Amino acid sequence: MSSSWTTSTATASRSSPSSQMALVPSSAVGSPLIAEVDMGGSDPSSTVRATVVQASTVFYDTPATLGNFDVASRNSFFLLVFRAAFDFDTKAVLDFLAAAFSYKAERLIAEAASYGSQLVVFPEAFIGGYPRGSTFGVAIGSRSAKGKEEFRKYHAAAIDVPGPEVDRLAALAGKYKIFLVMGVIERAGYTLYCTVLFFDPQGQYLGKHRKLMPTALERVIWGFGDGSTIPVFETPMGKIGALICWENRMPLLRTALYGKGIEIYCAPTADARDVWQASMVHIALEGGCFVLSANQFCRRKDYPPPPDYVFAGAEEEPSMDSVVCAGGSVIISPSGAILAGPNYEGEALISADLAKFDFDVVGHYSRPEVLSLTVKDDPQNPVSFTSAEKTESIQK
Repeated sequence: MSSSWTTSTATASRSSPSSQMALVPSSAVGSPLIAEVDMGGSDPSSTVRATVVQASTVFYDTPATLGNFDVASRNSFFLLVFRAAFDFDTKAVLDFLAAAFSYKAERLIAEAASYGSQLVVFPEAFIGGYPRGSTFGVAIGSRSAKGKEEFRKYHAAAIDVPGPEVDRLAALAGKYKIFLVMGVIERAGYTLYCTVLFFDPQGQYLGKHRKLMPTALERVIWGFGDGSTIPVFETPMGKIGALICWENRMPLLRTALYGKGIEIYCAPTADARDVWQASMVHIALEGGCFVLSANQFCRRKDYPPPPDYVFAGAEEEPSMDSVVCAGGSVIISPSGAILAGPNYEGEALISADLAKFDFDVVGHYSRPEVLSLTVKDDPQNPVSFTSAEKTESIQK
C-alpha cells in the first residue's frame, strides 16, 4: 500500500419511513475535515466516496428486498389500479406500492449514488435475510415440522449464484456506476451459504466470498466456505475484499487478506454490540486499511409476526417496535480514526471520503523467516471424478 491520504467525513440518515435518507455534510454538524496523513497528495481523483448501508431486509421476500419493479409488477400494478377504481380496493394498491417502492436495494443504491458514492457496501445477508432469533425447530435428535417449513421459506428466499438476482444486482451496479458489495444468502442445491458478492461499475459480476466459519447455530443452516472464495479484487479505487461478521475474529484469515494487499476491507456483519467497534478499529490499524462495516437496523416488525416467526431465547416475545438489531455501521481509517458512524439510531446511509495510506503488514512489517502462513485456495469438493481414460493412461 502506498501513496498519500487525506480523509473527510460525511453521514446520511433517515428521519422517518417516508423521508429520503438525506446527506448531512460534515460542516453542517460542526465537524471539520480531518487530515489523517498529508504527504502532499491533494488530487481529488485519488479520493473515493464510500457508503455503508444500514437497513433491514424484507424477510422471506427477496423481490421486495431487491425492489425490482419489473414488467410483471407493472402489469399487476395497473390491474390493481383498475380494481381500485371499480371495486374500491385501495388497500391492495397501497400494500403493493409499499412493497414495490420500499427503501430497499435499488432505492438505497440510487440514493447513495446521488451523493456521489462510488463504493456501496450492504450488510450481511441483506438479500435472503439474517434469521435472527430463529432456531428452525432444531433440537439434538429432532426437528419440528414448523421448523422445516421455516427453512423451506428461507431456502426459497435465497438466490442462485449465478442467477437472475445476480444479473439484477450487476445491472444496478452498472446503472448507477458504482462498485457494489452485497451480502446475500446463496443457494447451492439444498445447501445455503452466507456470501458476499462483488460488482463493478461496468455492471460486471466480479466474484464472491463465502463465509468460512458460520457462528454457533448458523452452522445448522449455512454451509462452510473454503479457501477458493477469499478474493481481493484490484480496482481503480484500491484492492477490495471482505470477511463476514465473526470471521473477522480469525487472525489467520485476516492475514490472508493482508497478504493479498487489501486496502478497502469490507466487514458486513450482524453484530451490533459496542465491542464490535473495537474489533473494527483494531483491524484498520493492524491491516493499514480502511474498514467499512455494514449492519442491518431491524425492529421486530421487520420480521414475520408471531406465531409464524418467533424470537427464541428471549424471556418474552419482543414488541413489534422493539429494536432487535441496532446497527452500528461504521467507516474507519487506516490510522484507527472513525470517519463516519457508528449509527445506532435507525436506517441510514453512512458515508466517508477515502484516500490512500502507507503501512505494509505483510511487507516490511513481516518476518517470514519466523512467521508464515499457507492458505489452501483450491475448492474443497466433496465428490470428484477421475476419467477412465486418465486411469488407463496411469496404469500403462
